[in-house]
Amino acid sequence: MEHGTIDDELLSAWVDGELDNRPEDRQRVEAWLREHPQEAARARQWAADRDALLERFAAQLDEPVPPRFRALLLSPAARSQRPWLRAAMAAGLLLAGGLIGALVGRHWPAGEAAAPLAASGGSGSGWVQRAAYAHSVYVPEPRHAVEVKAQEEHLARWLTRRIDLPVKLFDLRDQGFELIGGRLLPDGAGKSAQLMYQDAQGTRITVYLRKPEQPTDAAFRYEQQGEMGLFYWVESGAGYALVGALPKERLLALAQEIYRQHPQSGASPAPAASR
Repeated sequence: MEHGTIDDELLSAWVDGELDNRPEDRQRVEAWLREHPQEAARARQWAADRDALLERFAAQLDEPVPPRFRALLLSPAARSQRPWLRAAMAAGLLLAGGLIGALVGRHWPAGEAAAPLAASGGSGSGWVQRAAYAHSVYVPEPRHAVEVKAQEEHLARWLTRRIDLPVKLFDLRDQGFELIGGRLLPDGAGKSAQLMYQDAQGTRITVYLRKPEQPTDAAFRYEQQGEMGLFYWVESGAGYALVGALPKERLLALAQEIYRQHPQSGASPAPAASR
């Protein structure tokens, strides 16, 4: 017997025990899961992720509110708001922290270097750290790693219009990587583009493009964050960050090929890596 379609919102509510007071919905979800073993496996993975996050961040639940958040809540502007609005502000801060923690916990296993979301943890500037974070979020996705697939002809034109920079779909096939596609990303006060490539073994790399903040060092640099390496540089007003879990030498060869194919690179030799 088919029990209709269960959307992710209802499935998530079932995983979190929110349907205990809604027995009809709970029974419908459970019957549907018995008929859809793949979705049941996905729900179990959600529950495992939830439990792992709760265990990993349990200590933070007892920590005091960070001073910068406390200052925001106790500011004159906040005190002038109605009580329910102050409560909403506090809840919003907690929710933002929880979402960040969830993403970091899901994509950065325990024991690795600190997640690149914390820009102060590395030598690169903020946009470089956001490139690393975007890589860690989308590379593991099995089905929705990109927003627009490489086969769709409008990919380069669409991204060029959106980020106001010429976006070239770099040809890295000689280096063993095929373009999967790309996506548009919110990035601070602006927008950025992410191109994703994959080799025959399923290893993925990303190229992140945006207008970098000023002033930004234009030098060609390398940074290591756990198993992940980053080459980043600025050329003709465009910031590039190549990210991947590859040996430095192989990542450097890819970065040099991207530099060579840059629309304004001309005959300039590709730079060597520096730290």
